[in-house]
Amino acid sequence: MPIIVNLDVMMAKRKISLNELSERVDLTLSNLSILKTGKAKAIRFSTLESICKALDCQPADILEYKSDEDKKTNR
Repeated sequence: MPIIVNLDVMMAKRKISLNELSERVDLTLSNLSILKTGKAKAIRFSTLESICKALDCQPADILEYKSDEDKKTNR
């Protein structure tokens, strides 16, 4: 999938655990884990907003687009 989820990177930068983020955004650990590992098929804007608010970041800090071409050339 060309959408890369960098939630783990932002969590590390903010020094916040999955448990703490789960409590702050009122999302189950399993759903947050699915998102963090990039296995989610979709995300609600309200969830993205809550995560960005909790991590004090922008959506682009969490989600990144990489085309298949970019992946082949390691860009």
